[in-house]
Amino acid sequence: MSVSVIGIGTWQFGGEWNKTFEQSEVDAMFRRGKELGINLIDTAECYGDHLSESLIGAAIEKDRKDWILATKFGHKFHKNFDRSEPRTPQDCLVQLEDSLKALRTDYVDLQQYHSWGDEQFFDEDVLAMMHKAKDQGKIRHLGNSVGNNQNVKQIEASTKMGLETIQIIYNRLDRAPETTTFPVCARQNLGVLARVPLASGFLSGKYKPGATFPEGDVRARWKDQNLDTKLAEVARIAKEEVPAGVPMAHYALAWCLKNPAVTCVIPGCKSVAQVEDNAKAADVLSKL
Repeated sequence: MSVSVIGIGTWQFGGEWNKTFEQSEVDAMFRRGKELGINLIDTAECYGDHLSESLIGAAIEKDRKDWILATKFGHKFHKNFDRSEPRTPQDCLVQLEDSLKALRTDYVDLQQYHSWGDEQFFDEDVLAMMHKAKDQGKIRHLGNSVGNNQNVKQIEASTKMGLETIQIIYNRLDRAPETTTFPVCARQNLGVLARVPLASGFLSGKYKPGATFPEGDVRARWKDQNLDTKLAEVARIAKEEVPAGVPMAHYALAWCLKNPAVTCVIPGCKSVAQVEDNAKAADVLSKL
């Protein structure tokens, strides 16, 4: 797969980021993303109950061939922040079929395990089911969206299991993969998708210590997780590291991409303006 260095993350379309999206809004974001050279979309089965996938499917149905669609399997959405984990081979097959239906396509470019624990991840029957679906053309590539930045064990098994990509949290506030998992990815020549590259918006430059988030926004649940400390660190980074004239968000995305292990960053977006802003980060690389 040949992917743009900036992708589009779509958890926000599932309704857990304090906004309900109209189809016309999503259509406009992907239309503009395509114009800017973006070709990777990352979504999941439980961003809403296939809601994110449904909005995406309707938006790109007419130019499906121009996009690389990455989705995931292994969780079931019930209501905000409530998931169960259907993970038998049959469960996973049903989820794949539901994803294909929602995405209005007969194949997924990249099907990813979705933050599984080791015991379930190494289930040979599930893996066999995924490879069968790949043989049938329903999946073109397999990957692993890793739930824990320290999970070297799963990543080491990638090549043996036929997995070609890793998705992992990596940003200026969470650099753990540099010493734990990136070296393992490099040895196996795995594609790396850096998720949460703006640290859920904290690296956007929009928030200061004391910031709060409304109920219905996933970040409201993090009020006890040293938010002010994180935001103070963002302020320090902005003052001491960001080149003059470079917006904080552009710096944060380009900073991730500067690491040779990273193939693509997948920031979320809530508007066409944010799609455009994310795309500009690629131009900052030469300044770092």
